Amino acid sequence: MKYNCFKILRWVFIGVLIVLVVWLIRKAGIEQLREQVDRFGIWAPAIVFGLRFTSVIVPVLPGTAYAILAGGLFGFAQGLLVVALADLASCTFNFYVARRYGRDLVERFVGPSFMEKVDRLGQRHLERNFFLMTGFLMTGLFDFVAYAVGLTSTRWQSYVMALLVSILIAKPLWVAAGAGIFEGSRLFLGFALLGAFGVGIVTAIVQRKTEP
Repeated sequence: MKYNCFKILRWVFIGVLIVLVVWLIRKAGIEQLREQVDRFGIWAPAIVFGLRFTSVIVPVLPGTAYAILAGGLFGFAQGLLVVALADLASCTFNFYVARRYGRDLVERFVGPSFMEKVDRLGQRHLERNFFLMTGFLMTGLFDFVAYAVGLTSTRWQSYVMALLVSILIAKPLWVAAGAGIFEGSRLFLGFALLGAFGVGIVTAIVQRKTEP
């Protein structure tokens, strides 16, 4: 019951944060805001990178809004680069921490209430099925999956390959949504919606395959 409440509150917070980000950017004006962002130079994408990185290291923090923000502020190409690099670095960090230091340190990052989710994912034998591991890394559980896989016997090379594939397939969706919302591009929005639908199907399939 407590876990379900946390899950609901997390998604409510994500929704509110996304709406707030969109409202603030639209009110300020995307072009004017981008001009201000350009003045920060490399620090602007570095800040968004840091926010996204932290949201994956500490999974209770929402990261979706930062992917949308990256698409809105930097455009699709640069925004995707920032998010992809942040996810590659953070998920690699999660895997390394779990593999090198074990369950105790992972629990410090995710908290006792969310450690159960990491344990459940680790019990689904993702290390035995590359496609199943890739599918889970494409879902919203990817931050927990990175920790869970690190606690298994999965080879480093297999994990990195699955992570790269998942990033190439899933990460453009939210960035495209951000670019579409702030630039008024129906093409980006359509791509994001279709992609999100596809990821939803993948999520349903992998969860069904791992149900006891």
